[in-house]
Amino acid sequence: MKETPPKSKPEWLENAIFYQIYPQSFYDSNGDGIGDIPGIINKLDYIQSLGVTAVWLNPCFVSPFQDAGYDVADYYKVAKRYGTNSDLKRLFEEGRKRDIRILLDLVAGHTSIQHPWFMESSKPERNQYTDYYIWTDAHWKWEIPGYRVVSGYSQRDGCYLTNFFYSQPALNYGFANPDPNHPWQQPVDAPGPMRVRQELKSIIRFWLEMGASGFRVDMAGSLIKGDPGNRETMKLWQEIRAWLDVEFPDACLISEWGVPSQAIQAGFHMDFCIPFGMPGYTALLRKAFGPGPGTDPYGFSFFDSRGHGNIMEFLDEYLGHYQKILDMGLIAFPTGNHDINPRISKGRSTTDLELVFLFILTMPGVPFIWYGDEIGMRSLDYLPSKEGGYNRTGARTPMQWSEDTNAGFSTAATEKLYLPIDQAKDRPTVLQQENDPDSLLQRVRRLVAIRKTHPALQGSAPFKILFAHPGEYPLVFLREADQESFIIAVNPFSHSVEAEFPYLSNSVPQTIYGAAAGLIANNNLWKIHLPGTSGGIYRVAKS
Repeated sequence: MKETPPKSKPEWLENAIFYQIYPQSFYDSNGDGIGDIPGIINKLDYIQSLGVTAVWLNPCFVSPFQDAGYDVADYYKVAKRYGTNSDLKRLFEEGRKRDIRILLDLVAGHTSIQHPWFMESSKPERNQYTDYYIWTDAHWKWEIPGYRVVSGYSQRDGCYLTNFFYSQPALNYGFANPDPNHPWQQPVDAPGPMRVRQELKSIIRFWLEMGASGFRVDMAGSLIKGDPGNRETMKLWQEIRAWLDVEFPDACLISEWGVPSQAIQAGFHMDFCIPFGMPGYTALLRKAFGPGPGTDPYGFSFFDSRGHGNIMEFLDEYLGHYQKILDMGLIAFPTGNHDINPRISKGRSTTDLELVFLFILTMPGVPFIWYGDEIGMRSLDYLPSKEGGYNRTGARTPMQWSEDTNAGFSTAATEKLYLPIDQAKDRPTVLQQENDPDSLLQRVRRLVAIRKTHPALQGSAPFKILFAHPGEYPLVFLREADQESFIIAVNPFSHSVEAEFPYLSNSVPQTIYGAAAGLIANNNLWKIHLPGTSGGIYRVAKS
């Protein structure tokens, strides 16, 4: 496939720092036990105080909530439990007043079975929505290799394909290589798939014109079926991006793809480094918390104080993507999200977490903070599933604001809360950490401010590994831009470590943040000494 590098990205992405909000768990403004959009507006000053420049909202549209809103029943209307379209528009406006852009979650590949399109498509007689979804041509075709199908749902003589749960029928964007033995597999340029494509553009236009700054696209690589290498899916998104560049050049498009080298070429401004596409992310931050090699089949992550991680499990994969997307797009680096459990705090101290944030906030690309991670909120293990959360539910609990009723999240009776509050006496809260200058919250704010102050630490500034060896600590890397150079070093291991690396400068390094480590230059060979569980940002003069 011929590469068609996208046009330049919106300028605001270069120093962007995102905050992800699960709306039902952030702040309840009306006492019904469920977070809402007016509640987010109420907390915008707090969000601004973090220094973040953008917010990504999980789905807030009309839905039966069989998958927490990822089963959309109306793309053009805010769900009643969150408020109204007017509330969302006001959020866009109030965010802009604080230099915070609001991005929505676009579920492009499927809808709810309660969406009017699907209800019409389910009817046996042909209508304008018959081909909006993928149906087999006979009710008895229950087994389609490589696909999930549901049979017996309606009187239509066929089974429908799903993308996830049974309640999420796949929209019909066509098949890259339709099987002539299965005439129900339509090509991408068939009338049904083309109408669905236009519906997608209409949804995007509606919310951008209202004031949204872009979209995170759910399961972005899932649209076209039977598509080896996602070649046709990439063409579809290139078409969307070309249209956006003309009509909404300041809008941002983020993919849940997990393969940046594909997603960026497809036209997305950024793609996530997440476990589902990049297992190196797991090796970096989220390998198991068990007793270790020999008994734990997953081993250790690099950010583990026991010092058994292997940074190359992450870097080999990450650098492969990074080199392929230079000057084309960015990699989004999250502390966590609604699909990742446990939270990043699992098994980590405040100092451990500070190192994680130091790393994420000095890496190239765009950092994403999952609400509550900035105060070290904990997952609640073994919660029963809520709205299709299953084993993800424990990472979606309400934000902990204060020591008031329900941790300040809601005035509702406890049994009416969307999810339970952490009842531990030592649970972290925003209010508690606001009053502690050494809290995780305050450390995160300082790191965010440093990133925003120095272009060399932002999105596309050059990045170079100075020291990284399999099974060894620390990790040392370089960021540069204009006349600034920064050496960043992290040592998650609880023991002190040393490293030597070549660097063409004999200047005296200035500690910008963290450990005043022994960082000595000697004939272009530098040596660094880091205490256990420490790291730092060091400014050096460019050679």
